[in-house]
Amino acid sequence: MQKTSFPAVLATFIASYAFWILLTWSFSSQELIVGAVVSLIVALFSARFFIHEKAFWFFNPLKILTALFFWLGVFMVELFKANWDMAKRCFGGCKNVNPGIVKVPVDLKSDYAQAALANAITLTPGTITMEITEEEGQTYYYVHWIDVQKPSGKEAGDAIKGTLEKWLRRVWE
Repeated sequence: MQKTSFPAVLATFIASYAFWILLTWSFSSQELIVGAVVSLIVALFSARFFIHEKAFWFFNPLKILTALFFWLGVFMVELFKANWDMAKRCFGGCKNVNPGIVKVPVDLKSDYAQAALANAITLTPGTITMEITEEEGQTYYYVHWIDVQKPSGKEAGDAIKGTLEKWLRRVWE
């Protein structure tokens, strides 16, 4: 069993407590005390799953602003473009559909960044991340894509990932 460090528990507690306050939006002493107790319990049991190293790296204001810009700006633009493309395909009689599975190289090292990219790809219409593999030190995603233009490689990766990978590298690595 993996030992949990105090900084990991503290960072998880702070994040959980901030989330509690955002969800309840109550500042009565009773709510704050219950939130602190629940957040501490959550932190004690889950810190080892969330924090692996550098417990306080995400509390950097620049990282938080970059993450907000990514999820509320960059990702929303990519999401809009994918929805627009899917709407054109649907209302155009689904003529421009060439579905298939492509092997996409990914250059993200952090597990968090890889998970965020896989989720972002899956959330955009027309693509689903099916599997993440590592072959000879290189990470690959197998993505089901509604319009396979290139069967694999950098070109397919650039078309699917867009600017998401570049921005996730800034946030998570």
